[in-house]
Amino acid sequence: MSRPFSSASPTSACAQPGRWWVPRARRAASAAAVLAALTTAVALTGCAVPPASSPITAAPILLRVIAFNDLHGNLESAALTLSHPDPANPSQPLRVAVGGAAHQAGLLKALRATAAHSVVVTSGDSIGGTPLISALFFHESTIDVLNRLGVDVAAPGNHEFDAGVAELQRLLGGGCRAAQAGDPSVRCALDPYAGAKFPHVAANILKADGSALFAPSWVRSYGGIRVGFIGATTRSTPSIVAPSGVAGLRFTDEAAAINAEAARPQAQGVQALVAVIHEGGNTGEPGSTMEWNDAGCANRRGAIFDIERRLSAAVDVVLSGHSHQGYRCVIGGRPVMQAVALGCGVSVLDLVLDPKTDDVDRSRSLHRNLPVFNDTTLPAHRELITAQEPAPYAAALRSVGRIGGSFSSAANNGNMSAGRLIADAQWAATRAPERGASQFALMNSGGVRAGLACRGTPPCEVSFGDVFTMQPFGNSLVVMTLSGAELKALLESQPRAGALMPSSSIRWLWRAGAALGQRVHDLRIQGRPVDPAGQVRFTVNSFMAEAGDGHTLLAQGRDRLDAISTSTR
Repeated sequence: MSRPFSSASPTSACAQPGRWWVPRARRAASAAAVLAALTTAVALTGCAVPPASSPITAAPILLRVIAFNDLHGNLESAALTLSHPDPANPSQPLRVAVGGAAHQAGLLKALRATAAHSVVVTSGDSIGGTPLISALFFHESTIDVLNRLGVDVAAPGNHEFDAGVAELQRLLGGGCRAAQAGDPSVRCALDPYAGAKFPHVAANILKADGSALFAPSWVRSYGGIRVGFIGATTRSTPSIVAPSGVAGLRFTDEAAAINAEAARPQAQGVQALVAVIHEGGNTGEPGSTMEWNDAGCANRRGAIFDIERRLSAAVDVVLSGHSHQGYRCVIGGRPVMQAVALGCGVSVLDLVLDPKTDDVDRSRSLHRNLPVFNDTTLPAHRELITAQEPAPYAAALRSVGRIGGSFSSAANNGNMSAGRLIADAQWAATRAPERGASQFALMNSGGVRAGLACRGTPPCEVSFGDVFTMQPFGNSLVVMTLSGAELKALLESQPRAGALMPSSSIRWLWRAGAALGQRVHDLRIQGRPVDPAGQVRFTVNSFMAEAGDGHTLLAQGRDRLDAISTSTR
């Protein structure tokens, strides 16, 4: 099979800066090549694919699995790009425009139209950390788009729990958030709002009584052969969402849960099994030009590959997410795939189902990662998002301030200018006595979702949309008290728990490589040394205040004041 659409795997989610555009004619050729190559793939399997209504014969059945992950409510392309080989000069990749629900819908429609049997799967984080077009409507707009995209089954990600289990169940099951909250000032994005038309599956999420929060698996028949989809969510979820959002839930070992569940459909004759796991890994190095379709994955590492090693041989495919990487690793004949994030790509697997065994013939199955080109040759379903556009656009354009330069969300030796800016803003909001009398603020680096770009000549206008993209979570600010010794212990724990971004009113010297307890020196607040026996008052967001990101010492904070909401909704 030719490889005209291999893309270099990004080292993070879809890149947003750098507007290198592929000439329209070249993009058109690439998009046409996608469909042509996939149609050729059917022929290469040697399968005579019957119409869906045909009786079962001895001929193999081809099932096209179309998967994506970590959409994060990115319903619009918003200048997202991927690295893509230039056909005229393959050694010099271009940045091509990708993503957006309209273009994704066009590609999915074309992929499904050329397959007698198909299924669309998403492996979590469809919501959470989203742009305005999703968050302003409590993510109902994203669920509506997923319905229209024809998603058949999904595994929940950690971000699905950002607003808690009750809100997730409301979002998936339908009903107006305003009616449940008793707040007549809030309206549903869609009225009536019917919820998700597709099931979520997770074998490793258990309630306090030991029962499953979601169905562990979903089984569907294709041409008379049943295929099972088993879900799982990263077991690290309780440490990376607000603990109150998952209170009473247990996230068990992913591989053990999938293996236990796999035995159940197998006992009922279901041999073809697909694992849909919101957990990921990495396959390249920073700056690497490794292709996201390189089956060898010599540098593969991360949790998903540890999970794969422990999975039952009965599991034929592993669809992953969470790490926002692109890879197609074939390990012992079993593909482990992820299609970057934010709607920039899809994984396409043409699975050959053998009627003699009711199982996947791995040797004859094919799989690729494909970009979601912003290309008019694939029909763009603009109506998917038109209904949700006016309100967020009006809000997004409102000016909220000015900046004298750009603030980056890229960490440099633990330093992030965007994170420090947020910490300063949080300290300023809570330093007054009636707001908590905070002496400084600390911000978690993982909560900074984007930087602030100074566009034009400083001072540059900052819009509500810019700030929302930077801080899309509906957290509140919590002012608390720790002793000086407890504060030092908190800062000492940073290598394990994640870097903390300080406001300008606190500083310390850090000794890299020193033993625990010897890393932080010359700790000062507003220029004065911190007394280990004294009390300090400071600000964090509510996620951190609940020991989020592993900052367990913050759970010991005393005299708490829920000072102010950071929600930009």
